[in-house]
Amino acid sequence: MSQSLTLSIDAMGGDHGLQITVPALALAARKLGPDARFIVHGDEAQITAALAGQSRSLAGQVEIRHTDKVIASEEKPATALRRGKGSSMWNAVEAVKTGEAQAAVSAGNTGALMAVSKLLLRMSADLERPCLTASWPTVKGFTTVLDVGANVDCDAERLVEFAILGEAFHRAAHGVERPTIGLLNVGSEDIKGHEEVREAHRMLREGGFDLDYHGFVEGDDLTKGVVDVVVTDGFTGNVALKTAEGVAKFIAAELRAALTSSTTSRLGALMARKALISFRERLNPPAAAPLLGLNGVVVKSHGGAETADFAAAIIVAADLAKNDFAAEIARSMTRLGFGAGQPSASALEGGE
Repeated sequence: MSQSLTLSIDAMGGDHGLQITVPALALAARKLGPDARFIVHGDEAQITAALAGQSRSLAGQVEIRHTDKVIASEEKPATALRRGKGSSMWNAVEAVKTGEAQAAVSAGNTGALMAVSKLLLRMSADLERPCLTASWPTVKGFTTVLDVGANVDCDAERLVEFAILGEAFHRAAHGVERPTIGLLNVGSEDIKGHEEVREAHRMLREGGFDLDYHGFVEGDDLTKGVVDVVVTDGFTGNVALKTAEGVAKFIAAELRAALTSSTTSRLGALMARKALISFRERLNPPAAAPLLGLNGVVVKSHGGAETADFAAAIIVAADLAKNDFAAEIARSMTRLGFGAGQPSASALEGGE
């Protein structure tokens, strides 16, 4: 394998496919530099035509691996496992398994990506399933939130696993030596929430894990930075993430309308341009969600990602690969009492 960084890209996944993945690849390549290499999976003729339309040549950096097979956005994970071999998503993850690439990026079907990644890469410790995480902007910096869409239903044991994974990820990605952890709930009192959340709360308090567990946190604590890591199931996490995205877009649209409503407001906007750009960037939702717990780096971009979003996901994947992130997660899991082992054969499920 080449000593340069190599990333494996599913060019056909997501709502917009090649319309955004190839321009995003060109954008990411400019930021990552000429030493970055990309294995791009999908329809060769379409990818070649899309690359030719870019202002900057990527010749020498891109290798196209042809396939005309794509996992549909509505396919269930079990179906993707039966029929997905040879698809652009499958091949993108398989390149990480074979060592040809250090990380894979896809905007495709979330449940299918989780299932394919688990099958091909396996879990890095005695864990049940991988989960998706987001680095959530807060008044204090970033909070790691997980799961944000890979596991719709989670029992107490899964939530405890997510707490351990989230602590390890936050240390590796954000440099916090001992991250604080909270469990998302409808209230902060011990009696609040459904049975699985209360049981996870008890296990985290009494289980002897070497974690700085804060207790329950509520929805409005997500942007306050009350804790470094917020744990929840994939259903709640995905709803929270998409609600936050919608609110951010609403605020941005309303602010734009207000600042262009008159000559005076436009002049004021011009004077405050730098501050407004900074404000807009802070409102941008997380563009990339790494799948945690795998023997390799896989990053999920939003199905509806635009060019800048998918480019950001590629750059996140590059950063994680360069930092030997998967090995750091495995070390942290061992420290917290999860030894190496084979994943169990439970049913795979997920949602976008």
